[in-house]
Amino acid sequence: MANVKGSAVCRSAVDEGKPADWVPGGERQKVIDPMEMFHKLPREKQFITGSEAARESMRRANIDVAIAYPITPQSESMQQAGYLYDEGYIKEYYRAEEEIGTFSAISGASRAGVRALTATSGPGLMRGMEAISSWPGARTPIIMLNMCRVINTPLAIQPDNIEMSFMLNTGLILLHAENQQDFYDFPLAAIMASEQVDVTLPAVVSTDGFFVTHARGPVSVTPEEYKLPPRDGWRSAVPAMDNENPPARISRDAPIQKSNFISYHMHSSWQQEVFAAVQRSAKYFRKYLGGLIEVVNPGAEDVIIASGSAVSQAREAIRQEEERGHKVGLVKIKTIRPFPTEEIFDAIKGAKRILIPEFNQAGWLHKEICSVLYGRSNAIIKNGPRVFGGMTMPTEMVLEWLAEFRKEAK
Repeated sequence: MANVKGSAVCRSAVDEGKPADWVPGGERQKVIDPMEMFHKLPREKQFITGSEAARESMRRANIDVAIAYPITPQSESMQQAGYLYDEGYIKEYYRAEEEIGTFSAISGASRAGVRALTATSGPGLMRGMEAISSWPGARTPIIMLNMCRVINTPLAIQPDNIEMSFMLNTGLILLHAENQQDFYDFPLAAIMASEQVDVTLPAVVSTDGFFVTHARGPVSVTPEEYKLPPRDGWRSAVPAMDNENPPARISRDAPIQKSNFISYHMHSSWQQEVFAAVQRSAKYFRKYLGGLIEVVNPGAEDVIIASGSAVSQAREAIRQEEERGHKVGLVKIKTIRPFPTEEIFDAIKGAKRILIPEFNQAGWLHKEICSVLYGRSNAIIKNGPRVFGGMTMPTEMVLEWLAEFRKEAK
């Protein structure tokens, strides 16, 4: 296993069934400054699936340990992680027996100070929520890839991102990838942001399963001979744990746990610190991703606000509207936590009508938008269109909603 500095004990080539002169791929890579990787290195365009994009992201992420349990549509991405382990780009990797065990084990690895990655989908995430919701309070900067799928009865394997709503108030950092390119870039940025000493929180990069994971798209990747700097387990809000140095915030003092007065204050203050750390991560995503949102056609009276795959459908609707002489704006939200409240407000100052398409039944993004714009905008906010259960969202549906929206406004 890797030590807390992120380096690894050399794997024996003979034990791995490889030639005696075999060198793990990760040891052939050169560590590079994150800003160099994100903004300056040349990029090669590949036409690959979202799962393959995740693989290329992991290849450059300098991962110490990956642990996962299979579930569709996540399984293909973690199968790719297995190939990376065989090639020596991931130092330790194994398949756990179920989700609670997976997420408990990955938490232990992160507490030991190493860079830890896991992945899941839909029902798997829900089964492991007890463990996942404990990660932020333990200040474990785990990276989790979440390939969204249906969790409601009747059970299905199709895309539906309602599961993201269950993570909104846990203290996790949350990103929502629109396409294969995002599923390459966002994990690398999330790793670097989550490990900052003033953040030290787990980060989840979600994407809409199958629409992204199993479909091909153009992805610009950096040269594979470069990788991110290793994690320094001692440079954290809670230092790495070993038998002689337990984390300060994992209390072993019975009076603290038994005294309601002390316990309430301890937990209250710690939760405030966790959610403040989520907000502090925003400055790093602005550096690494060029902002928490992307704005198309600023100043438009009709604006679509979306995240994930709904952004792609909105882009095509906007293109067709432009052909008809209508200007429609778009606000793409990259980070759900931290939520880009001020950026959204600035982007929609000229808006009279706001449409929020979503791939879920509950309309969790619509609720988020309404909560932050309440009393600050006179725009009419429409909660749709929505599709769920794995259905697609035809561009024609977005266009019809826009047309009906304008008619209602008149």
